[in-house]
Amino acid sequence: MRSLLIFIFSCGLFFGLSSFQVNSPDFPVPNKPNVIFILADDLGYGDLGFLGQKHIQTPNLDLLAAKGMLFSNHYAGAPVCAPSRSALLTGLHTGHTPIRGNFEVQPEGQYPMPDTLLTLGKIFQQAGYRTAAFGKWGLGFVGTTGDPSNQGFDHFFSYNCQRYAHRYYPAYLWENQQQVPLPGNDWTTKITFAPDLIHQKSLEFMEVNQHQPFFLFLPLVMPHAELVVPEDEVFQSYRTRFGEELPYIAPRGGDYGSEMVIPGYQSQPYPRATFAAMVARIDRYVGDIMNKLDSLGISDNTLLVFTSDNGAHREGGADPEFFDSNGPFRGYKRDLYEGGIHVPLVAHWPAKIKAGSQSSHVAAFWDWLPTLADAIGASSPQGIDGTSFLPTLLDSGNQQQPDYLYWEFHESGGRQALRKGDWKLVKYQVEDPSKTTLELFDLANDPEERTNVALEHPKRLAELEMLMQKAHRPNPVFHQLD
Repeated sequence: MRSLLIFIFSCGLFFGLSSFQVNSPDFPVPNKPNVIFILADDLGYGDLGFLGQKHIQTPNLDLLAAKGMLFSNHYAGAPVCAPSRSALLTGLHTGHTPIRGNFEVQPEGQYPMPDTLLTLGKIFQQAGYRTAAFGKWGLGFVGTTGDPSNQGFDHFFSYNCQRYAHRYYPAYLWENQQQVPLPGNDWTTKITFAPDLIHQKSLEFMEVNQHQPFFLFLPLVMPHAELVVPEDEVFQSYRTRFGEELPYIAPRGGDYGSEMVIPGYQSQPYPRATFAAMVARIDRYVGDIMNKLDSLGISDNTLLVFTSDNGAHREGGADPEFFDSNGPFRGYKRDLYEGGIHVPLVAHWPAKIKAGSQSSHVAAFWDWLPTLADAIGASSPQGIDGTSFLPTLLDSGNQQQPDYLYWEFHESGGRQALRKGDWKLVKYQVEDPSKTTLELFDLANDPEERTNVALEHPKRLAELEMLMQKAHRPNPVFHQLD
């Protein structure tokens, strides 16, 4: 039985030996479209109106879904932030991608991605695109191999460190390699709400680059805890709607003050109203982006994607049970049950995607690299785990199905999951063989994963266990299941 080990990071050559061999798309592709990829943070499957949310209004996202394609079987790269983004940018699932956990570097930043991989940003750069990342990064601090500038992005503005991104009124942000102070913000004073500033930078980027193809990666910070938002009319409307609430009281050292600890979250007297207003603010951002595309006359030639990096969280006073944030699914962030990794996905591309269409195609974050490469007429690296689903987006037929999807998670005793067809194997407590559990679910008949049918299907269980063993590759940089 395998146990979790920790390795000090070494060279990234292991990941790059075959990365620059490429495969060309097998079908005609459109002229170079703009691509905007919006990635919400900890937004649950059930947090959006078009997916059943009753307490929060999301009119712009509802409209986006009505005008685009809604996917019912899309998965994040991991149940937490950094490895999910790593899977998205590398086309590799968490058994292969270099970042497999939220590994911290002090005093600021996370362990860096190696710069030897042909990432999504580099593919767009090589295709002649202007590229930008505005939002939470968490894949390597300034000046390291994981710096956004070393991963294919011409322009970066936001939080480099995902731990520092717990603060919505930070003292500074990063623009490329320069620290940008936010005057008036400190541990006790709130002047500049950083997500609003980042959003404005995104709109400006679209304006400046409207006459050339661009790739805009927007890994938003909201609605990740901490729970805080400007107390505008939207917040006040939810404050009135929800009435008196049970306040969230931050643990000692987690609140604003002289002994502030960055990973902590502030106290919040109105956590439900605040969370709802944060989701509503995301919705407003999406509406602004849609309007900007229309005003610039580039909407038809822009692929706009909206999804979330993992399932709903429960930190900082969040109340996913009240909001039914995980929708029909079991589990939350950090779980490898559906609630932790099954995420909303809408794709909008007026010139190519039929309005109001829906797809049950099964895909995950690592499928986006080959999909977007095909969409812009670029080549994908060999050896990746992703499978292009551009045929599904374009409704052109001949869609190749992935053999299986695989996840691993290096906390909570070690967790693994694998989906093949409608069958899903979930393995918990991997570190300790005496505690290891195996659960087999038939998602076609049990999407809530309530009934473990492992004893009834021993051959299926053995098949998926074997695939699970093959899917993992030891990681010489960080944690590994070994």
